[in-house]
Amino acid sequence: MLNLLKLSRLIDRLNAAVGRWVAWLVLAAVLISAGNAVVRKLLNTSSNAFLEVQWYLFAAVFLLVAGDTLRRQAHVRIDVLSARMSKRTQAWIDIFGVLCFLLPLVVMVISLSWPIVARAYATGEMSSNAGGLIRWPVLALLPLGFALLGLQGLSELIKRVAWLRGLITDPAPARDDTPAAKDTR
Repeated sequence: MLNLLKLSRLIDRLNAAVGRWVAWLVLAAVLISAGNAVVRKLLNTSSNAFLEVQWYLFAAVFLLVAGDTLRRQAHVRIDVLSARMSKRTQAWIDIFGVLCFLLPLVVMVISLSWPIVARAYATGEMSSNAGGLIRWPVLALLPLGFALLGLQGLSELIKRVAWLRGLITDPAPARDDTPAAKDTR
């Protein structure tokens, strides 16, 4: 179990690092969006490539940060119900959810999306818009993002089992790394 906890910490660090890096993509998307709007208004011209880059960046932020969101326990939960349950029951519900819903979904999305990514890469698929971008990089975000989410699900599973065995402290409280969250505790 100790080796699994080391793996869990490694996965947590990976998703935390990805989350910190991907946060910069929000700034890039904002700057590109603002620049595109200014050029469109001042010069009465636009670029489909810049519009598509905004979409690609949004997809990257949304998909790549999902694992970090799960790590921080910042995803949507039904707290009205779970708050009334014991910590042990909540841990068992988390284990059930990861095993029966999260991990099967991750496997399904990766197995269905990977052939699409491979085909887009092999054919050099391009956007149908004039001046559009190649598609495989944005399509590759789907299996990559779900792989990170699946790894984090595995980490959460390990932590819940370790907690139930009394090996670690409660892993369920939100572990938000943002300064605002630290100030409110």
